[in-house]
Order: sequence, then C-alpha cells, then structure tokens
Amino acid sequence: MTTNTEDRNPTPDLAEDNAFFPSPYSLSQYTAPKTDYDGTTYPNPYKGDKKILMIATDERYILMQNAKFFSTGNHPVEMLLPMFHLDNAGFAFDVATLSGNPVKLEMWAMPKEEQVVLDTYNKYEKQLKSPLKLADILDKALSIDSPYAGIFIPGGHGVLAKIPESKEVKALLKWAVDNDKYVITLCHGPASLLAAAVDETPNDYIFKGYQVCVFPDSLDKGANIDIGYMPGQLPWLVGENLEKLGVEILNKGITGQVHKDRKLLTGDSPLASNNLGKLAAETLLADSSL
Repeated sequence: MTTNTEDRNPTPDLAEDNAFFPSPYSLSQYTAPKTDYDGTTYPNPYKGDKKILMIATDERYILMQNAKFFSTGNHPVEMLLPMFHLDNAGFAFDVATLSGNPVKLEMWAMPKEEQVVLDTYNKYEKQLKSPLKLADILDKALSIDSPYAGIFIPGGHGVLAKIPESKEVKALLKWAVDNDKYVITLCHGPASLLAAAVDETPNDYIFKGYQVCVFPDSLDKGANIDIGYMPGQLPWLVGENLEKLGVEILNKGITGQVHKDRKLLTGDSPLASNNLGKLAAETLLADSSL
C-alpha cells in the first residue's frame, strides 16, 4: 500500500483512543532515510571510567489542549546519533527512565539507511527496553564518587511528560552544575531544564542567564499543526517557559545550530544531532579532569 505523502491529516494511533501520529506529509518533510552524519570517528578514545547517564522518556502520549493525544516519545536520531559520537569517543552509557519502564521512541523517524544509527540502536536496545529506574540510582549518581561525567537528555516531544516536573531530574541538574559536570540536550530535550525550577524562585534558577538552542515555539504553535505533525496545540511551550526563568534562546529556526554555555551543550532540532554529538564528544575528550 502506498502512502499519500500530501496527506496533512494526523495518522490515527489505534492503540489509544483519540491518539495520533504525525501526518504522512509532515513525515515527508521532517524525516529521511539518512542523516547528515559526516563520517567522523575518534581514533584516540577516552580510556577512563566515567560514563554518561542518559535520561529518556517512558511516556508515549502527550495530551494536547484539544484533548487529543500526540503519540510521541524520544526522537531516534536525536538520541542515537549523539550516542554514537560519545560511544565512539569511548564513553559508555547507563540508560534510565523515571519509572524504569521501557524507553519510548518515535520509530517513524528512524533513519533506516543510516548504519551508525542502526548499529547504535542495536547496541543499546537491551538497555532501552530494560532501563534503570532513575530513583534507584540517584544516590549513586549524586555521590562523591559518581560514575558519571554528565547527563544526556535526548529530544522528542515525549520529554514534556513528567520529566520537567521530576525532582530526581532536578537533583541531577543541580549535581551537574555544582560539580562541573556536563548536561547535553537538544530540540525539546531542554524542557528537562525546567525541572531545576521545581520549588524554586526564578532568582534561584540555576540556569538563569544561560544561552541555549531549543526547538522554536513558533513551529510548535504554527507549522507543526498546519502540516499535521501534531494533532493540536501542546499543553505548554518549552521556549516560553525557559525564557520566563531567564534563559536566553539563541535560535529562531532549525538549522542544526548548537551551543556550549559552560557545561551545558544544546542543539536546536533533529538537524543538530550530528553537530551536538561531535561537540559533546570533542568537548569531553578535551576535558583532562575526566
């Protein structure tokens, strides 16, 4: 059966009442069988024992303002291409979700002809399906001899579910800032930074004054609905809420822009996955304290 790529109607997800995947047209615009991976590898990888803790979403559905569900998760390119770079640079991963339930992925965005992405998925598939429960490893992660060099929070709209309200994520973000550790995130992943504001006043927000790249609110309010990528308006907007806390957003569109502000590394969209992976790998490899 052929797909009508001009169809801008969100595709029903029959696993849930009133739930929808992105439309065929939006997928023709936003997904591709290949990425912009440029062949970069790391011939002199990290030899130490510090790992990266990846915090992924275990939520499939976002309830939109019109009471429809958006069937989402983590974007596979935004997760797996940065993972490839860091893994190839010698950094192992632990994978955790808030509940310990499996990671949810937007498999409709998997680039089926990008071997490094497919290989990375195969390498970490068992961890993605049987992740750690974040609360169970929190004390170890926050300890003086923490095994982690930093945390990675990939994008995808699924990050908006529960992660921005998580006190465990808040504790990890505070640990990262207080202990000069890395926070790596992109696209909608910076929604996780809102967790640091839970039970805090805006003046005490640890990322106040930071500059970031993030998926533009303008697209979530406009084009993403017009082309049927989402079935309605999001319950809230990432950039708007970060700006209220004093974060400066650098990008207006999605061009693959990335930025490093202190130990916070961010990217604007799936188009930034390769650039952010390289930035993260090169930055961590250059850090003699690890």
